Amino acid sequence: MSERHALTRRIRRWLVFFIVCLVLSGITAFPLVTELRWAEDLLSASASPVPEHIPGLMEWITRVREGLDTIERDTPFMLYGTDWLAFAHLVIAVAFYGPYRDPVRNIWVIEFGMIACAGIIPLALICGPIRDIPFWWSVIDMSFGVFGVIPLLIVRRMIKRLEALEHAPSSENPVPASA
Repeated sequence: MSERHALTRRIRRWLVFFIVCLVLSGITAFPLVTELRWAEDLLSASASPVPEHIPGLMEWITRVREGLDTIERDTPFMLYGTDWLAFAHLVIAVAFYGPYRDPVRNIWVIEFGMIACAGIIPLALICGPIRDIPFWWSVIDMSFGVFGVIPLLIVRRMIKRLEALEHAPSSENPVPASA
């Protein structure tokens, strides 16, 4: 197996991982109300240490669940926003098919994803306090950008190596000395 082929396979594996994470993140935004009810039930179960050791988390989960229950009961159309959030994740995941097919030509998608990951941090720091989000929850939100950029940095570095291999003279097609 050539180095170029091996590198392309590694790039594709990382991209599949990233795409799967985006899709999972997206589809979990559709049943948000149900998921939050499950999370609250799980965290408040008798075997859970959360209410005793992390009461702030339990209070926050209960507050968010009560808010979503109110929205679902009184103004369910507001949940349409989370449907669009989910859809956006799915659409962005589709965009990463371009680098999967042709990594060098579509490196811009990787760079776009890196910019998006970086943008999560100011969004959380600015909008979190405006929306009365606890700082520790904003830190969790920011971690998605931090952890999301890691595979993209790895992929970008590999694509740059692949690009260099494609432009380097190969032993299969030697460049004539006069060229």
